[in-house]
Amino acid sequence: MALLEIENLCVDFETRSGGLFRAVDGVSLTVEPREIVSIVGESGSGKSVAMLAVMGLLPKTARVSADRLAFEGANLMGISPAARRRVVGKDIAMIFQEPMSSLNPCFTVGFQIGEALSTHLGLGRAARRARAIELLDLVGIPSPESRLAAFPHQLSGGMSQRVMIAMAIACSPKLLIADEPTTALDVTIQAQILELLVRLRDEKDMALVLITHDMGVVAETAERVVVQYAGRQVEEADTAALFRDPHHPYTAALLAALPERATEKHLPAIPGMVPGQWDRLDGCLFAPRCDVATDLCSRVEPTRAGADLGRALCHTPLVAGRPTRRADAEGVPA
Repeated sequence: MALLEIENLCVDFETRSGGLFRAVDGVSLTVEPREIVSIVGESGSGKSVAMLAVMGLLPKTARVSADRLAFEGANLMGISPAARRRVVGKDIAMIFQEPMSSLNPCFTVGFQIGEALSTHLGLGRAARRARAIELLDLVGIPSPESRLAAFPHQLSGGMSQRVMIAMAIACSPKLLIADEPTTALDVTIQAQILELLVRLRDEKDMALVLITHDMGVVAETAERVVVQYAGRQVEEADTAALFRDPHHPYTAALLAALPERATEKHLPAIPGMVPGQWDRLDGCLFAPRCDVATDLCSRVEPTRAGADLGRALCHTPLVAGRPTRRADAEGVPA
């Protein structure tokens, strides 16, 4: 049984004009026990929103729907808020973006770690302190006993990120969601954090969902990759296969922008930006930025290709870097 099952997840937000903006559109994903899955895409692709929907942490203005949203076979859409809180933070945990602002500045590191231990495990004061010291030592923070009394503003960015990881793994979750865990950290600290997450996955037997826009991070850690664009899942494949032969033009463009793949003086860039609420086409949302788009792409919404083509959401998936008209799209009027 898959640890996490998501089928046709959609998230809409109410706008000031009274309409709805779809931030996540038909995302489907499974995560197996101990698997590392990466969700990649530009800012505005709906990566974080999709996982916050799993956590049940979206604001009241959000409308979440899914054909299936389950953890260990239990339906997360149908359980009560109280029952969901017993799962979130214990069996499913999340490392949020920007640790410097995610930690509460009014409370010490020890108090914030101990709060989760008290809520989910019912530990007493002495047990909470001992477990907090153990966790800080586990994530590589020196002098963990003295750090318990530190406030967030007294920590560096790397230290803050390690504290966030310690809080997330405090109750030994089965699934850890890491949202941009290396953003705003220098290269050396980034490598240490990624190494720590992979090591914790191995030691704690937990699955890891890694949200990032950095394809280099994906190559180093993930076993499987889901590529999102403008709220839609445009490709999914094993990491090695995706890097070797991407099938969606957006995936290919992301990989072409990697410095190690650059063949010219200037890095390739994707023109334009992710579409917002008012500039969405009837067809493929990537069409205005795509080098191989046709008139059909702008007019007709693509359907999903088979697993052999990375389930690419494209009329003309790439094969060996070249667009190929799909057989099941032959009947679509040009």
